Amino acid sequence: MSAARNEAILIHARLALDFALVAERLRRSTVQVRTHAHSSGAGVIWTSDGLIITNAHVAHGRHARAELADGRAFDASVTRSDHQLDIAALRIEADNLPAATIGDADALRVGELVMAVGHPHGIAGALTVGIIHRVGRRWIEADLRLGPGNSGGPLADAGGHINSRNSMVAGGLALAVPSNEVERFLSGKEDRTLLGVTVRPVLVPRAGEPLLGLLILEIQPRGLAEEAGLLIGDILIGAGGRHFKTPGDLVTAIRALAPGDALRLTLIRGGTETTCDVRPPREPVAAEAA
Repeated sequence: MSAARNEAILIHARLALDFALVAERLRRSTVQVRTHAHSSGAGVIWTSDGLIITNAHVAHGRHARAELADGRAFDASVTRSDHQLDIAALRIEADNLPAATIGDADALRVGELVMAVGHPHGIAGALTVGIIHRVGRRWIEADLRLGPGNSGGPLADAGGHINSRNSMVAGGLALAVPSNEVERFLSGKEDRTLLGVTVRPVLVPRAGEPLLGLLILEIQPRGLAEEAGLLIGDILIGAGGRHFKTPGDLVTAIRALAPGDALRLTLIRGGTETTCDVRPPREPVAAEAA
């Protein structure tokens, strides 16, 4: 066997070992989040003192159960949530936890290798690998395989730095919330208008390509959604005459409004497409506290 062949085998072996070590570290910082016996998703240990970040549609109440990779389980409190950006912060009474290494989502590049950890179909700590498809300020698209149970889990680069957090699958691509957006959420500096709804991203069957929709699960009393006549079960599919491409498009459309302007929402109610207008207040409000 040639020296070049031997060197190639050694390089491959080192890369495989390094990748496996990164994957194992990523699995240790990923938790399973349960809100009841038959509903679960994933979460990321953001800090070693018990802060866990997941999706708002995963932890959609005030309490949850967090199960760590080492088998320990803790009662968790939902301390803060943002249903329009699909982010929730949990707190458990524990310390010295294997916190994730948080990366800079702005540093991601199209074509970069990424990996995700979650619990698809009840398989704890499953790993999948793909590449970055598109990078945006509010959403990152990746070409990798996800399933129910991956929501809220990490999307990391080849070095194990968590650059975003998986939210849903649309058009065969994973959509993830950038880590920088999570940091803004945690800092409380992301001021914007809230519609006052809890939503879950869904795909709406259509001739040709399915539409991305936001299914309304809850409506806050005296909020913009209630004032506009929106109902639980409505599926929002567009704003300002444009269909949603990512779940963050609703937030983008609201933030683009001039003070006092109305926003026309397109929705499906009872199988029929209709519209309604919402008029945000003149002053933006801070991100919702659970």
